[in-house]
Amino acid sequence: MTTVTVLPTGVSPADVHAVARGAALVELHPTAIEAMAASRAHVDRIEESGRPVYGVSTGFGSLASTFVASERRAELQHALIRSHAAGIGAPMAREVVRAMMLLRIRSLAMGRSGVRPLVAQSLVDLLNADVTPWVPEHGSLGASGDLAPLAHCALVLLGEGWVLDKSGTRIDGSEALRRAGLQPIELAAKEGLALVNGTDGMLGMLLLSLGDAAHLFAMADLTAALSIEAMLGSDRPFMPELHAIRPHPGQATSAANIHRLLQGSAIMDSHRDDLNHAVQDAYSMRCAPQVAGAARDTWEFATQIAGRELRSVVDNPVVLPDGRVESTGNFHGAPLGFAADYLAIAAAEVGAIAERRVDRLLDVCRSRELPPFLSPDAGVNSGLMIAQYTAAGIVAENRRLASPASVDSLPTSGMQEDHVSMGWAATKKLRTVLDNLTSLLAVELLAGVRGIQLRAPLSPSPAGAAAVAAVARFAGTPGPDVFLAPTIEKCRDLIAGTELRNAVEAEVGLLS
Repeated sequence: MTTVTVLPTGVSPADVHAVARGAALVELHPTAIEAMAASRAHVDRIEESGRPVYGVSTGFGSLASTFVASERRAELQHALIRSHAAGIGAPMAREVVRAMMLLRIRSLAMGRSGVRPLVAQSLVDLLNADVTPWVPEHGSLGASGDLAPLAHCALVLLGEGWVLDKSGTRIDGSEALRRAGLQPIELAAKEGLALVNGTDGMLGMLLLSLGDAAHLFAMADLTAALSIEAMLGSDRPFMPELHAIRPHPGQATSAANIHRLLQGSAIMDSHRDDLNHAVQDAYSMRCAPQVAGAARDTWEFATQIAGRELRSVVDNPVVLPDGRVESTGNFHGAPLGFAADYLAIAAAEVGAIAERRVDRLLDVCRSRELPPFLSPDAGVNSGLMIAQYTAAGIVAENRRLASPASVDSLPTSGMQEDHVSMGWAATKKLRTVLDNLTSLLAVELLAGVRGIQLRAPLSPSPAGAAAVAAVARFAGTPGPDVFLAPTIEKCRDLIAGTELRNAVEAEVGLLS
C-alpha cells in the first residue's frame, strides 16, 4: 500500500488518482504541519487584537460587515458548516469526494489558511479510515469555491452530516466516526470558512477526467484504425510527412498511432494498388487525426490549467507570511470551468466522428462490399443496426452536454456574489461526456472487429488481430442476431480498461 505525503508545495495528479481511485494512505509532512502552525499563530494574534477581519470576526458573504463577538466565533464557524451543507440530489461518486478531500488538505497544508494542523489531520484521518462523506450532486456554483460540497465533507468532521457507506447507503456521520474509531472536532475562528472555500471539487473532477481522457483518446485512435482497416481505407493520409506540414502536436501523435496500427495488414495490402479503389476516403476516416489530435491539444491546455491550480492557494481570506489577512477572489472557478467546457467539446467530437465511422461500416452503399449492418444474413437479422441508433442517441446527448456551463451565471448572497463560474457543473458534465465517449468507442470497437472478421480469409494487422481476439472471446464471429447489450457492455470494459490496450501495445509498441 502506497502513502501520499502532503507537502506545503502540494500534491501531484498521480497522488490524486492514487487516493481517489486506489487505496493509498495520506500523511502530512512535518513541514506542512509547521506551515499551518505558523499561519494559525497569525490568526490567534488577530483574535487577541479584536479588530474586524472577514471570516475571523465577521459574518460571511453579504454579512461581511456584521461583527461577531469573540465568545461566539467558534459558534460562527460551526453554524457556517451546517448552513452551507445545503446540497440535494444523488451522492457524488466516492472517487470525486476522496479527490476533493485530498485537495482541501493540500490547500490547507500550504499554510495560508490560518487553520490548526488538527483540522487537516482530521481530514487525513477520514481518508485513511475510508470514511466518505455523502456529498449531494447539486449545490455548488463554482464561486466562493465548492461551498456546499465541501461543507458536506466538513460536517462529518463535526460528527454530523451523512456518510456514504460501502454498500452505497447513507448513514449518520456520528455513527460513521464511531465505527472508524474517530472523534469529532471543535472548530476555532476561521477554520470553518477555510474548510469550504476552495475549488477542490472542480479540480478533483478535472484531474480524474484528464486521466480518463488521455486513455480514451488513445483508444479512439485504435477504434479508428479498426474501422479504416475494415472499410478498406488507405493508410497514406497518416504518413508523418503529411502532418509535419501542419504542425499541430496532437494531430501528429494521433496520425502516428493510426499509421502504426494499420501496418502489416493483408486487408490493407489487398487494395493498395487497386486503381478502381476510392481516390480519397471519407472525412470520418481521413480526418480522424485532425479531430482526435485537436482533442489531444485541448487536453494539453486543460492539463496546464489543472497543474497551475494544484500549485495554488485557494481560500478566502488568506493569511500572508507577514501576518496580513487579505480577501481574494482565488476561489473563483473560471479557469477550471473554461478548461472543462473546452475539453467536453473536444471529447464530444471524438465521439461524434467515431459514430460516423460506425454508420459508414453498417451502410452497404458505403462500406465497400461489407454486408448490410455487418450481418451475414441481413433481412431476417438486423446485425448492428440498433447499436448505431444507440451511438447516435449518445452523440446527441454529448452535443447537449458540450454547451458550455461556464457562460452561465446566477447572482447569489444578496448580490455580493454577483458572478459565479458554474465550474462544478462544467466538470461534472465533462465526466458524463467522457463516460458517453467510452460507450461510443465500444460500439465502434464492435463494429470495426465485425468488419475485419467479415474480410476473412484476409488477415488483419497485428493490432487488428489483437482486437479481434479480445472481442471474439465473448462475441464470437458474425452470425445470427443475439442479445446485443451484454456484448456492448463487455466492449465498454475493454475500452475503459487496460487489457485490450496492453494486447495491442504488445504488438505495435506503446500508443502515445
